[in-house]
Amino acid sequence: MGCVFSLPKERQAAAARVTLQRETSFIEKMKKTNRNMVVFYGSQTGTAEEFCGRLSKDAQRYGMRGMSADPEEYDMSELPRLAEIDNSLAVFCMATYGEGDPTDNAQDFYDWMQENDEDLKGVNFAVFGLGNKTYEHFNAMGKYTDKRLEELGGKRIYDLGMGDDDGNLEEDFVSWKEQFWPAVCEHFGVEATGDDTSIRQYELVVPTDINMNKVYTGEMGRLKSFETQKPPFDAKNPYLATVAVNRQLNQSGDRHLMHIELDISGSKIRYDSGDHVAVYPVNDVSIVNRIGQILDADLDTVISLNNLDEESNKKHPFPCPTTYRTALTHYLDITNPPRTNVLFELAQYATDPKDQDTLRKMASASPEGKGLYQSWVLDAQRNILAVLEDMPSLHPTIDHLCELLPRLQARYYSIASSGKVYPTMVSICAVVVEFQTSTGRTFNGVATNWLKNKVVVTDNGHKATVPMYVRKSQFRLPFKASNPVVMIGPGTGIAPFMGFLQERGWMKEQGKDVGETILYFGCRRRNEDFLYQQELEEFEKAGVLTQLNVAFSRDQEGKVYVQHLLKKNKEHLWKLIHTDNAHLYICGDARNMARDVQNTFYDIAEEVGGLTHTQAVAYIKKLMTKGRYSLDVWS
Repeated sequence: MGCVFSLPKERQAAAARVTLQRETSFIEKMKKTNRNMVVFYGSQTGTAEEFCGRLSKDAQRYGMRGMSADPEEYDMSELPRLAEIDNSLAVFCMATYGEGDPTDNAQDFYDWMQENDEDLKGVNFAVFGLGNKTYEHFNAMGKYTDKRLEELGGKRIYDLGMGDDDGNLEEDFVSWKEQFWPAVCEHFGVEATGDDTSIRQYELVVPTDINMNKVYTGEMGRLKSFETQKPPFDAKNPYLATVAVNRQLNQSGDRHLMHIELDISGSKIRYDSGDHVAVYPVNDVSIVNRIGQILDADLDTVISLNNLDEESNKKHPFPCPTTYRTALTHYLDITNPPRTNVLFELAQYATDPKDQDTLRKMASASPEGKGLYQSWVLDAQRNILAVLEDMPSLHPTIDHLCELLPRLQARYYSIASSGKVYPTMVSICAVVVEFQTSTGRTFNGVATNWLKNKVVVTDNGHKATVPMYVRKSQFRLPFKASNPVVMIGPGTGIAPFMGFLQERGWMKEQGKDVGETILYFGCRRRNEDFLYQQELEEFEKAGVLTQLNVAFSRDQEGKVYVQHLLKKNKEHLWKLIHTDNAHLYICGDARNMARDVQNTFYDIAEEVGGLTHTQAVAYIKKLMTKGRYSLDVWS
């Protein structure tokens, strides 16, 4: 299963800690360091932060002096003071999360925009939004920031950019940037320097006297945090959970579906059904070794990459000092296709002018360049290793490559268990990502392949561990147990519903009045990937599951999906929704399934409820606002 998106409303102690560390003023910092452009990012997975870094780095090519900033680290009520700095500009790269929510680090800024009526007269701004068209609230944060800053009197110097992660986010950003900079030059009367040479952001320092106890070996925050674990556990301080169970769920077929149980006893971690577990994966050793081999690098050299901008809050691109091996194994994304800025910066290292030209072309906004990037990099799923292998003249320095590659991100999975029934265990249900690319290589998903190989106890008696933490979600069972529940989840979308069923069973045992509990589950073939068949049939026998509806898409001539089964039971479903206050839950693929299911509910509202199409759409929207139609989807 891919990563899931639905935002926690309960912000952890992190917010309190951040306030303590918050720099008093980004304005004072800009004045002190002679900057006139600040780029803020609302980022959940690191992409907006990366785009932000690229814009602030580009600034010096266009007569501006930029700094990249996390809105969570500054007092954003200072925004009106930007007018004190001549020719100043604030740019916002804002990602939208879940159902139109702000990212964790932009929550305070979002609240400030909603609650304040500050005068932003004299403040110049521009916004680039990052979203995904398969979600209902496409680019909601970008749109809101752009609209709100103008309402408060700010001056928009270039149109809102809207990146679509369902299409090609990189291309959207490059196209927007290509138009954005000329607009900046025109507005401020500055000129592009025309200097396209690479600008290093970090310098390589190889320490001579190395105390190996001070070298990072994969920790996310505090040095030695994996050796001495201290709660609370979060993104910067994950818990090393031992793998208690790792079993294959499907009987046959060409995919590997797995059920993994992580032991969290003694960690003080609490979770509810519907929450997400974040897992920090580790890259494939063979890819790491091959990169080292191609670049003639000693991977065990201890290094530090130090920010050349001494005023920057970000001292290193990843925890330093560390070794190249650790950086490429734990901190850098070496599996996904590289973004265009990486190709552009690497071009200088190609000794063949033709290769240099190709790399620069792919990084440009020209239609030909975009097409080439799409086909040669994205469609062919070439990762950085494949790029180096297929362009033998390309021989970058390993430290520059490490500076350019994005951070390896945590992967989020819907928890497949209930915290009330299994307080010391977190379950994951996932499908191993593995396919052949057009270049004949095998693409292996980082996290799922790493998890698949986690044997419970190794030959030498060591227990396998996984760095993880829990992130709260709004995907919750109704407060009243007597409310009927309709769960729809094909494939690994069944994960959160296993937790829901365990919890409804537990409530029943407590003697509570538990409403109808209905599941619509979809898989390919009954004898191949009917996940949790035994458990589901036992829930049904015990009366916890009132109705088990399974669509086997490939067991007959025509394909049968969950939405076809929903249509069959439309009268009963409408009664549950319209009269009995039922809660609907959809988990799984956003692009097709979630959309098809939503359209089916529109049809049911029209056919059984007698509504017009417009009324049906409004009716389902209202259920969403009331928290009775919940989505936990990924694309």
